Amino acid sequence: MAFAGTAAPSSLFLGHLPFHFGKSSFAHFTHNSACFFKVKALFWGPRRSVKPADKVLPLGEFALSGAESQGDTGTTEKISVSVVSSISEVSPDEWDSCSLDSTGRQEFNPFLSHSFLSSLEESGSAVEGNGWISQHIIAKDESNNILGVVPLYLKSHSYGEYVFDHSWANAYYSYGLSYYPKLQCSVPFTPVTGPRILVSNTSHRDQVFDILVSAMKDLAIKFNVSSLHITFPTANEWHKLEKKGFLQRIGMQYHWKNRNYKNFDEFLMDMKQSKRKNIRQERKKISAQNVTMKRLRGSEIKANHWDTFYKFYRNTTDNKWGTAYLTRDFFHRMGAKMGDNVLLVVAEEGDELVAAALNLIGGDTLYGRLWGCLPGTYYAHLHFEACYYQAIDAAIELNLSTVEAGAQGEHKIQRGYMPVTTYSSHYILDEDFKRVIDDFLVRESAQVKLVMQLLQDSGPFKENAWN
Repeated sequence: MAFAGTAAPSSLFLGHLPFHFGKSSFAHFTHNSACFFKVKALFWGPRRSVKPADKVLPLGEFALSGAESQGDTGTTEKISVSVVSSISEVSPDEWDSCSLDSTGRQEFNPFLSHSFLSSLEESGSAVEGNGWISQHIIAKDESNNILGVVPLYLKSHSYGEYVFDHSWANAYYSYGLSYYPKLQCSVPFTPVTGPRILVSNTSHRDQVFDILVSAMKDLAIKFNVSSLHITFPTANEWHKLEKKGFLQRIGMQYHWKNRNYKNFDEFLMDMKQSKRKNIRQERKKISAQNVTMKRLRGSEIKANHWDTFYKFYRNTTDNKWGTAYLTRDFFHRMGAKMGDNVLLVVAEEGDELVAAALNLIGGDTLYGRLWGCLPGTYYAHLHFEACYYQAIDAAIELNLSTVEAGAQGEHKIQRGYMPVTTYSSHYILDEDFKRVIDDFLVRESAQVKLVMQLLQDSGPFKENAWN
């Protein structure tokens, strides 16, 4: 799969070579190039001078068209928009009310909860010292009720996002410009799709959405940043944001879908014989290695489990040249705050914990997030069992419709996880760079769609399985 000798069109500002792909593959560009570019763009060249909100930064008042204040038919209702430097400035009930109204209770997304986001801040994981400065946007009515919130961060790097823009940063650097800081609307370290502009159920919902998007764009100009990025929004938000000047990007993940299966064997019967046989063999090898699997939830997860899991997590990041974004304290805080929405799959040999996989439970989805094992140990197929098969078992047991197994990994396909589209939206302030990046995204999207179709066509399921 290649960009066959294409280059983005030159401009008076950019010259000739901001993005030139030659015949390198899409995978090589998005993975290997990122490793080189991020070092170069993160630590070289000047930085833009930005003064973030210290505590609360007012962004102004906005009139709601067609709205009148109660008791005064001649006065237009207004909402005020501001930036807060910590989610602690917003009550959990008000934040979660906006989140639940945006997703619906049936599709509750635990990563958008005040509990999860505050755990990231309070634990020192998503904080200024790590390049994440909270700049959440809040919209209030005249009675000081919160109508909408946006999880937003001022960032000095591109780590922990899972939508790779390191090559864009490198292009800015090549022309003597600063790409960082930038604004990032996302859940830190979490490649999970969900609403990003969280609006309560009011009669002016669409207007509040538009005002919050405008406020983000205004803040990008006020802070003089290079760009504003909204990553892993819903498809509906993605389409709306295109009409507001955002560039559109797509990506790919692998999700498992529950077809009302009663048990794991019923799921296997939908698969081709060779794939079914392979999965059964992999699962049998777990017990043959004297490994016992358990699924712990809520209060069943003790402090010692989190301490051990943190060691596993560090073992994974250290071995894969990754970055340990999350602190030990994060797991303790998140576990205590989120209760039964946390599912920890553990593997034991005798009385010893040897591996674990962290999942969060949403309204209709099980979200697989992190995996780790005891340093220096190896158990055949244990990663597949803990991360994929146990997740399917849990989803069937809990009657959940989907398992999201995180970013990357074509090996998931043969285990029943099929490719789905993910989305991101990008507001680039420099018009010349915007044209070049848009050209790249058009070509990248065509490649992603082609790969997804090829993977769908060669999937592990029988032809009539889903008819």
